[in-house]
Amino acid sequence: MELNNFKFKKKYGQNFIFDTNLLSAIVRDSGVNKEDEVLEIGTGAGTLTEILAQNSKKVVSYEIDENLKPILTEKFKNHDNVKIVFSDALKTNIKDIENNFEDNFKIVANLPYYITTPLIFKFIESKKVKSITVMVQKEVAQRMVADVNTSDYGILTVMLSFYGDVKVLRTVKRQCFTPMPNVDSAVVRIDLKQCACDAGIFSDIVHKSFAMRRKTIYNNLKSGFDFSKDEILKWLNSCAISENVRAENLTVSDYINLAKTFDKVR
Repeated sequence: MELNNFKFKKKYGQNFIFDTNLLSAIVRDSGVNKEDEVLEIGTGAGTLTEILAQNSKKVVSYEIDENLKPILTEKFKNHDNVKIVFSDALKTNIKDIENNFEDNFKIVANLPYYITTPLIFKFIESKKVKSITVMVQKEVAQRMVADVNTSDYGILTVMLSFYGDVKVLRTVKRQCFTPMPNVDSAVVRIDLKQCACDAGIFSDIVHKSFAMRRKTIYNNLKSGFDFSKDEILKWLNSCAISENVRAENLTVSDYINLAKTFDKVR
Protein backbone atom coordinates (compact mmCIF):
# COMPACT_ATOMS: atom_id res chain seq x y z
CA MET A 1 0.00 0.00 0.00
CA GLU A 2 2.85 2.36 0.83
CA LEU A 3 4.63 1.53 -2.44
CA ASN A 4 1.48 2.47 -4.35
CA ASN A 5 0.98 5.67 -2.31
CA PHE A 6 -2.49 4.51 -1.29
CA LYS A 7 -4.61 7.09 0.56
CA PHE A 8 -7.63 6.13 2.65
CA LYS A 9 -10.89 7.69 1.46
CA LYS A 10 -13.57 8.79 3.88
CA LYS A 11 -16.26 8.68 1.19
CA TYR A 12 -15.80 4.89 0.95
CA GLY A 13 -15.76 4.38 4.71
CA GLN A 14 -12.39 2.63 4.48
CA ASN A 15 -11.29 1.11 7.78
CA PHE A 16 -9.00 -1.90 7.23
CA ILE A 17 -8.03 -4.74 9.60
CA PHE A 18 -4.50 -6.17 9.52
CA ASP A 19 -4.63 -8.40 12.63
CA THR A 20 -4.51 -11.93 11.17
CA ASN A 21 -5.66 -13.54 14.44
CA LEU A 22 -8.81 -11.41 14.43
CA LEU A 23 -9.40 -12.03 10.72
CA SER A 24 -9.07 -15.78 11.24
CA ALA A 25 -11.56 -15.57 14.09
CA ILE A 26 -14.06 -13.75 11.85
CA VAL A 27 -13.73 -16.48 9.21
CA ARG A 28 -14.35 -19.12 11.91
CA ASP A 29 -17.39 -17.12 13.06
CA SER A 30 -18.77 -17.25 9.52
CA GLY A 31 -18.68 -21.05 9.42
CA VAL A 32 -17.00 -20.98 6.00
CA ASN A 33 -15.38 -24.28 4.96
CA LYS A 34 -13.63 -25.79 1.94
CA GLU A 35 -16.96 -26.64 0.30
CA ASP A 36 -18.22 -23.04 0.38
CA GLU A 37 -18.23 -20.30 -2.20
CA VAL A 38 -18.00 -16.86 -0.60
CA LEU A 39 -19.03 -13.35 -1.57
CA GLU A 40 -16.99 -10.63 0.10
CA ILE A 41 -18.05 -7.00 -0.14
CA GLY A 42 -15.29 -4.48 0.36
CA THR A 43 -11.97 -6.18 -0.48
CA GLY A 44 -9.93 -3.36 1.01
CA ALA A 45 -6.31 -4.44 1.41
CA GLY A 46 -7.33 -8.06 0.81
CA THR A 47 -6.44 -9.24 4.30
CA LEU A 48 -9.80 -10.90 4.98
CA THR A 49 -9.97 -12.07 1.35
CA GLU A 50 -6.71 -13.98 1.73
CA ILE A 51 -7.86 -15.92 4.81
CA LEU A 52 -11.25 -16.61 3.21
CA ALA A 53 -9.43 -18.02 0.18
CA GLN A 54 -7.40 -20.35 2.41
CA ASN A 55 -10.57 -21.73 3.99
CA SER A 56 -13.07 -21.87 1.13
CA LYS A 57 -13.61 -23.23 -2.35
CA LYS A 58 -13.90 -19.81 -4.01
CA VAL A 59 -14.02 -16.11 -3.11
CA VAL A 60 -15.59 -13.40 -5.24
CA SER A 61 -14.81 -10.01 -3.73
CA TYR A 62 -16.32 -6.67 -4.77
CA GLU A 63 -14.30 -3.49 -4.32
CA ILE A 64 -15.44 0.02 -5.24
CA ASP A 65 -12.02 1.74 -5.06
CA GLU A 66 -10.12 1.36 -8.35
CA ASN A 67 -6.98 2.75 -6.68
CA LEU A 68 -6.61 -0.61 -4.93
CA LYS A 69 -6.35 -2.44 -8.27
CA PRO A 70 -2.53 -2.64 -8.52
CA ILE A 71 -2.26 -3.70 -4.87
CA LEU A 72 -4.88 -6.44 -5.13
CA THR A 73 -3.76 -7.63 -8.56
CA GLU A 74 -0.25 -8.21 -7.21
CA LYS A 75 -1.49 -9.75 -3.95
CA PHE A 76 -3.74 -12.35 -5.60
CA LYS A 77 -1.89 -13.06 -8.85
CA ASN A 78 -1.20 -16.64 -7.70
CA HIS A 79 -4.61 -17.31 -6.12
CA ASP A 80 -6.72 -19.39 -8.52
CA ASN A 81 -9.80 -19.30 -6.28
CA VAL A 82 -10.02 -15.50 -5.88
CA LYS A 83 -11.87 -13.16 -8.23
CA ILE A 84 -11.79 -9.41 -7.55
CA VAL A 85 -14.56 -7.36 -9.15
CA PHE A 86 -14.04 -3.60 -9.19
CA SER A 87 -17.63 -2.46 -8.95
CA ASP A 88 -20.11 -1.00 -6.45
CA ALA A 89 -21.91 -4.06 -5.04
CA LEU A 90 -24.77 -1.88 -3.83
CA LYS A 91 -25.48 -0.72 -7.40
CA THR A 92 -24.75 -4.01 -9.15
CA ASN A 93 -27.76 -6.11 -10.17
CA ILE A 94 -28.09 -8.98 -7.72
CA LYS A 95 -28.50 -11.50 -10.56
CA ASP A 96 -25.14 -10.42 -11.97
CA ILE A 97 -23.56 -11.02 -8.57
CA GLU A 98 -25.27 -14.40 -8.15
CA ASN A 99 -24.01 -15.49 -11.59
CA ASN A 100 -20.46 -15.56 -10.19
CA PHE A 101 -21.35 -18.67 -8.19
CA GLU A 102 -22.10 -22.25 -9.15
CA ASP A 103 -24.27 -22.90 -6.10
CA ASN A 104 -25.56 -21.21 -2.95
CA PHE A 105 -22.96 -19.03 -1.25
CA LYS A 106 -22.11 -17.30 2.01
CA ILE A 107 -21.44 -13.58 2.47
CA VAL A 108 -18.57 -12.38 4.66
CA ALA A 109 -17.73 -8.70 4.81
CA ASN A 110 -16.20 -5.86 6.76
CA LEU A 111 -18.75 -3.35 5.53
CA PRO A 112 -18.45 0.43 5.48
CA TYR A 113 -20.94 1.54 8.15
CA TYR A 114 -22.97 3.74 5.81
CA ILE A 115 -23.99 0.84 3.56
CA THR A 116 -24.53 -1.85 6.21
CA THR A 117 -28.33 -1.90 6.29
CA PRO A 118 -29.02 -1.43 2.55
CA LEU A 119 -26.51 -4.15 1.62
CA ILE A 120 -27.94 -6.64 4.11
CA PHE A 121 -31.44 -6.04 2.79
CA LYS A 122 -30.20 -6.30 -0.80
CA PHE A 123 -29.17 -9.92 -0.21
CA ILE A 124 -31.45 -11.11 2.57
CA GLU A 125 -34.22 -12.15 0.17
CA SER A 126 -31.85 -13.99 -2.20
CA LYS A 127 -32.55 -17.72 -2.48
CA LYS A 128 -28.84 -18.30 -3.15
CA VAL A 129 -27.46 -16.81 0.07
CA LYS A 130 -26.99 -19.24 2.97
CA SER A 131 -25.66 -16.84 5.59
CA ILE A 132 -24.41 -13.29 6.04
CA THR A 133 -21.52 -12.56 8.42
CA VAL A 134 -20.71 -8.87 8.64
CA MET A 135 -18.78 -6.40 10.72
CA VAL A 136 -21.13 -3.61 11.75
CA GLN A 137 -21.20 -0.68 14.12
CA LYS A 138 -21.70 -1.97 17.68
CA GLU A 139 -24.86 0.09 18.19
CA VAL A 140 -26.37 -1.33 14.98
CA ALA A 141 -25.56 -4.85 16.16
CA GLN A 142 -27.43 -4.16 19.40
CA ARG A 143 -30.49 -3.08 17.42
CA MET A 144 -30.29 -6.20 15.28
CA VAL A 145 -30.73 -8.48 18.30
CA ALA A 146 -32.70 -6.18 20.62
CA ASP A 147 -35.31 -7.64 22.96
CA VAL A 148 -38.98 -6.83 22.56
CA ASN A 149 -40.21 -3.94 24.77
CA THR A 150 -36.91 -2.05 24.51
CA SER A 151 -36.05 1.21 22.75
CA ASP A 152 -33.57 -0.57 20.44
CA TYR A 153 -36.26 -2.99 19.23
CA GLY A 154 -37.58 -1.79 15.88
CA ILE A 155 -38.03 -2.45 12.18
CA LEU A 156 -34.44 -3.69 11.76
CA THR A 157 -34.82 -6.20 14.61
CA VAL A 158 -38.15 -7.56 13.40
CA MET A 159 -37.21 -7.79 9.73
CA LEU A 160 -33.90 -9.57 10.34
CA SER A 161 -35.52 -12.04 12.75
CA PHE A 162 -38.13 -12.78 10.10
CA TYR A 163 -35.53 -13.67 7.49
CA GLY A 164 -33.00 -15.46 9.67
CA ASP A 165 -31.47 -16.38 13.01
CA VAL A 166 -29.32 -13.44 14.13
CA LYS A 167 -26.39 -13.64 16.54
CA VAL A 168 -23.73 -11.17 17.70
CA LEU A 169 -20.57 -13.28 17.84
CA ARG A 170 -17.91 -10.86 19.03
CA THR A 171 -17.17 -7.21 19.64
CA VAL A 172 -14.19 -5.54 17.96
CA LYS A 173 -12.50 -2.51 19.50
CA ARG A 174 -11.98 0.54 17.30
CA GLN A 175 -8.22 0.26 17.85
CA CYS A 176 -8.18 -2.86 15.62
CA PHE A 177 -8.85 -0.75 12.51
CA THR A 178 -6.66 1.46 10.33
CA PRO A 179 -7.55 4.28 10.27
CA MET A 180 -9.31 4.05 13.64
CA PRO A 181 -13.06 4.83 13.48
CA ASN A 182 -14.94 6.70 16.21
CA VAL A 183 -16.94 3.69 17.38
CA ASP A 184 -16.48 0.03 18.27
CA SER A 185 -17.77 -2.73 16.01
CA ALA A 186 -19.33 -6.18 16.28
CA VAL A 187 -19.42 -9.30 14.13
CA VAL A 188 -22.99 -10.38 13.35
CA ARG A 189 -24.02 -13.60 11.65
CA ILE A 190 -27.43 -14.11 10.03
CA ASP A 191 -28.31 -17.67 9.07
CA LEU A 192 -31.12 -17.31 6.56
CA LYS A 193 -34.27 -19.41 6.79
CA GLN A 194 -37.50 -19.94 4.88
CA CYS A 195 -40.01 -17.12 5.35
CA ALA A 196 -43.02 -18.03 7.50
CA CYS A 197 -45.46 -15.95 5.44
CA ASP A 198 -45.63 -13.51 2.50
CA ALA A 199 -42.55 -11.30 2.86
CA GLY A 200 -44.08 -8.29 1.11
CA ILE A 201 -47.17 -8.21 3.32
CA PHE A 202 -45.06 -8.81 6.44
CA SER A 203 -42.72 -5.93 5.59
CA ASP A 204 -45.63 -3.58 4.84
CA ILE A 205 -47.29 -4.35 8.18
CA VAL A 206 -44.06 -3.95 10.16
CA HIS A 207 -43.13 -0.62 8.56
CA LYS A 208 -46.63 0.79 9.07
CA SER A 209 -46.78 -0.47 12.65
CA PHE A 210 -43.58 1.42 13.51
CA ALA A 211 -44.54 4.55 11.52
CA MET A 212 -45.21 6.49 14.74
CA ARG A 213 -43.59 4.75 17.71
CA ARG A 214 -45.62 6.68 20.30
CA LYS A 215 -48.92 5.66 18.74
CA THR A 216 -50.73 2.41 19.53
CA ILE A 217 -50.68 -0.48 17.10
CA TYR A 218 -54.37 0.18 16.41
CA ASN A 219 -53.76 3.81 15.39
CA ASN A 220 -50.78 2.96 13.21
CA LEU A 221 -52.60 0.17 11.38
CA LYS A 222 -55.68 2.37 11.00
CA SER A 223 -53.53 5.14 9.45
CA GLY A 224 -51.58 2.74 7.26
CA PHE A 225 -54.39 0.63 5.81
CA ASP A 226 -57.76 1.47 4.31
CA PHE A 227 -59.71 -0.61 6.84
CA SER A 228 -62.61 0.39 9.08
CA LYS A 229 -62.28 0.59 12.85
CA ASP A 230 -64.19 -2.68 13.25
CA GLU A 231 -61.99 -4.44 10.70
CA ILE A 232 -58.82 -3.35 12.51
CA LEU A 233 -60.21 -4.47 15.88
CA LYS A 234 -61.30 -7.86 14.50
CA TRP A 235 -57.88 -8.27 12.91
CA LEU A 236 -56.08 -7.57 16.20
CA ASN A 237 -58.49 -9.74 18.19
CA SER A 238 -58.00 -12.67 15.82
CA CYS A 239 -54.27 -12.49 16.63
CA ALA A 240 -54.84 -12.01 20.39
CA ILE A 241 -53.25 -8.54 20.26
CA SER A 242 -54.54 -5.67 22.39
CA GLU A 243 -55.44 -2.50 20.51
CA ASN A 244 -53.59 -0.46 23.16
CA VAL A 245 -50.10 -1.93 22.74
CA ARG A 246 -47.37 -0.27 20.69
CA ALA A 247 -45.26 -1.70 17.88
CA GLU A 248 -42.28 -2.41 20.14
CA ASN A 249 -44.50 -4.59 22.38
CA LEU A 250 -45.19 -7.13 19.61
CA THR A 251 -43.00 -10.15 18.95
CA VAL A 252 -41.94 -11.36 15.50
CA SER A 253 -44.55 -14.13 15.89
CA ASP A 254 -47.22 -11.46 16.45
CA TYR A 255 -46.27 -9.75 13.19
CA ILE A 256 -46.28 -13.09 11.36
CA ASN A 257 -49.81 -13.74 12.65
CA LEU A 258 -50.89 -10.29 11.47
CA ALA A 259 -49.45 -11.02 8.02
CA LYS A 260 -51.07 -14.46 7.84
CA THR A 261 -54.52 -13.02 8.63
CA PHE A 262 -54.14 -9.94 6.43
CA ASP A 263 -56.02 -11.42 3.47
CA LYS A 264 -59.04 -12.17 5.66
CA VAL A 265 -59.26 -8.52 6.64
CA ARG A 266 -58.66 -7.31 3.09
